[in-house]
Amino acid sequence: MNRVYPILDTAALARWGCPLGTAAAAFLSAGADILQIRHKGHWSREFFREAEGVAELCEHAGALLIVNDRADFAMLLHAGLHVGQDDLPPVAARRLIGNERMLGFSTHNAEQLAAAVREPVSYVALGPIFLTPSKDQPDPEVGLARLRLWRGLAPQHPLVAIGGITRANALSVLDAGADSVAVIGDLLPEECTELNLARRFEEWLRLVGE
Repeated sequence: MNRVYPILDTAALARWGCPLGTAAAAFLSAGADILQIRHKGHWSREFFREAEGVAELCEHAGALLIVNDRADFAMLLHAGLHVGQDDLPPVAARRLIGNERMLGFSTHNAEQLAAAVREPVSYVALGPIFLTPSKDQPDPEVGLARLRLWRGLAPQHPLVAIGGITRANALSVLDAGADSVAVIGDLLPEECTELNLARRFEEWLRLVGE
């Protein structure tokens, strides 16, 4: 997994007028080795076809595809799965997707992070590190000091930091102990073309030294 974990949040993409497939193709061409589809709305037939297109792009690029929340669509797309505290429990999710697929699990405080290491997960996410506009009711801000302190609660698991992470603060998050930073809004340039998206992701990779 790169030190940058791009999340294709469909609400954010819609605000920028950026098609899902365009963003996926751009990030993959720029070197992404993992993509997450985060879609909180209805999985219509049309959207599922778009997601299938992203899955094909990931397969051709040799990249991992992760689906947020929905184990059923993750299975249909032969993708990994990311679940939150209110979603399907990781043990049940693992039974559905099998042992070969990547399974991520969101945590928001020290208690949840410590408990996550007993779950059959591939990585844990912690956040929001900083306040973020991508959630209507975000959990309390973790901050860098708590990230540094809590990192030792899950020493054997890759830790993905998420929430309000930008090019201005990403290195401080990685220095505090995160293995990867999940990014949504700061991946999207003002003019959302495939070329500009690819350049923005390349900028991220240069920033984190990849």
